[in-house]
Amino acid sequence: MCNAWKARVSKRLMEGTLEWRRGQGRPRGRWSDGVERDMRILGIRNWREAVSDRLKWRNMLNQAKAHPGL
Repeated sequence: MCNAWKARVSKRLMEGTLEWRRGQGRPRGRWSDGVERDMRILGIRNWREAVSDRLKWRNMLNQAKAHPGL
């Protein structure tokens, strides 16, 4: 179990809603956008639900590591 402050910050970080001044140039992509793109390539649709199940998430990460080009 984690405390509410950490859960709130980690949720905001995952969703890319932390506020700060952006630098010049092209904005970097959010972590969740990259994960969603990779999971779409693997054919996995419900990756957000699997994040809460450690075993399922680990299996998905292993699939991504084994996939050429990811």
